[in-house]
Amino acid sequence: MKPSLEIPNVVKFETGNGGLPRVAVTGPLANATIYRYGAHVTHFQPHGEKPVLFMTRQAQFIPGKPIRGGIPIVFPWFGPHPTDTNLPMHGPSRLVEWNLVSTELRADGAVELVFALPPFLQYRVAIGRELDLTLEVYNSGQTPFKFEEALHTYFCVSDVRQITVTGLENTRYDSKVENVTGQLQGSDPIRFTSEVDRTYLNTNTTCIIHDPTWQRRIVVEKRNSDTTQLWNPWIARAKAIPDFGDDEWPGMVCIETVNARVNAVTLAPGQTHAMRTIARVEKI
Repeated sequence: MKPSLEIPNVVKFETGNGGLPRVAVTGPLANATIYRYGAHVTHFQPHGEKPVLFMTRQAQFIPGKPIRGGIPIVFPWFGPHPTDTNLPMHGPSRLVEWNLVSTELRADGAVELVFALPPFLQYRVAIGRELDLTLEVYNSGQTPFKFEEALHTYFCVSDVRQITVTGLENTRYDSKVENVTGQLQGSDPIRFTSEVDRTYLNTNTTCIIHDPTWQRRIVVEKRNSDTTQLWNPWIARAKAIPDFGDDEWPGMVCIETVNARVNAVTLAPGQTHAMRTIARVEKI
């Protein structure tokens, strides 16, 4: 990373866990940490608030392995590769170093960083009172390009058993845990009483995590995303995941901004697709 991209007292380059290079942001409105490996946001905390993103204590910062927690970037497939299970889960973009190409302290107080992974990807990270993320995909080839993508966001909560999630009412979902497809979500807020791994299709609505214990809600808006993934591993699944603490599942929930399955994107040559998510904390 070029020293000229540092901003005194705001953007600092440092060595992070596992010796991996990371960017530490101390902004006027919030603090954040982003690793070049995977352009992975591992921390976001508006001033005066609790952390917004969950990171497991067991996270591995090892080249070739994904970082568990924060916001992994999923591209160009979601989940296992459809034809070759030897290829990495969720694609290779979270397993390589990205270039940091620009930094800016904006007039509104937000700090904006732009990462790039040529020739396909550019990632804008704006750190203010809200976390504003845009993943841009560019088709530099000569033929249409079909892909899946996700910002696989892990959110901190006081206790997943005490929260509710709204915004997915009356939306159909597939669930590996429940072994169902096309299940219709009811009209009540979602509560967590067991493992949840649901893919909600054909939805671009805003989701809200209601957390009465911490007296806050996390609002998750999105643009150009037609799939939402909801996940918590619960007890047995947490124990089966080697880089996830057995007792950490109550403290997190994933609400992921996604385009996958029937919502996969086909991009014409020379065209750009930009998927955006905005997460902000509101007091209740």
